[in-house]
Amino acid sequence: MKRKILIHPDPRLKKVCAAVPDISDELRVLAKDMLETMYAAPGIGLAAPQIGILERLVVLDCEKEDDSEPAPLVMVNPRIIASSDETNVYDEGCLSIPDQYAEVTRPAEVRVEWLDLDGNLQERDMDGLWATCVQHEIDHLEGKLFIDYLKPLKRQMITRKMQKLKREMARA
Repeated sequence: MKRKILIHPDPRLKKVCAAVPDISDELRVLAKDMLETMYAAPGIGLAAPQIGILERLVVLDCEKEDDSEPAPLVMVNPRIIASSDETNVYDEGCLSIPDQYAEVTRPAEVRVEWLDLDGNLQERDMDGLWATCVQHEIDHLEGKLFIDYLKPLKRQMITRKMQKLKREMARA
């Protein structure tokens, strides 16, 4: 089931999320719904707080080539356990901040640890777009948006655009 994505500014997007206490069938359904919502948007990542669920759950799929197979990844309670000194700059966007992009500097490589939907501990080294995306989604779990990395004026400008968009959406 496709879920509604919250648009910034929404106080739920600024909250630190609680750890998922246990892997349940409800959590598996939520993860499936999140993947469906992410693909439909279309996007490459989605965190539970973006659909109003304040739990530490993210989904991502950074396989963007037309001929590549989807590679959905569901992460329960993900955390970055190591990151490189080397950085990358990506023009980031966010499904909760539609049609707004800005360059954000992040570690180029990260090692991430999480539980899969069977409750098994997983660990993976990520680089390139995968590294940027997983850091962006984990930030959501900490109540942080990509615009929080920007200078105040640019951040305020984007926030005003989102407030206007929300007013227009409410009238429609």
